[in-house]
Amino acid sequence: MAKIFHVRETEVALLEVGGSLLNFLYPAELKTAGAIPLSSSAVAARTARTKQAELFNSFTQVKHLSIFELVKLGDSGLDEQVIQKLMSAPVLARNGEVIGVIQVSRKAPRPAAAGDFTPDDLQKLESVARVLGKTHAKGKGIAQIAG
Repeated sequence: MAKIFHVRETEVALLEVGGSLLNFLYPAELKTAGAIPLSSSAVAARTARTKQAELFNSFTQVKHLSIFELVKLGDSGLDEQVIQKLMSAPVLARNGEVIGVIQVSRKAPRPAAAGDFTPDDLQKLESVARVLGKTHAKGKGIAQIAG
């Protein structure tokens, strides 16, 4: 996935709906960092509630839960960098139920260094989300698909 969007592996996130929460499945370091209430103002929660994909090329100006940006992700060397750009798409089961959210970000010290996502990038992310949803319908949980 990271290769498709020319981002680092730590700039891809997969979350699974569990009751009234979104739980991180990937990256692994975020699994224990906490969960996101579906009722919150977080972008991932809004994506799950609205079932709409979104693209933010000015993400630092968007209200979001920055606590997850503070978690060290592997040896990425991105500790001093914040999410500058973000795409978010819902993963839907065949019955239309939201089962997860997939997000791709670009981290950099400043917006211009991150490079923008395009509408084509968002369409690609929506396609990936559809494939995940279809695979889920074949009896696999979203965690099994991602793993």
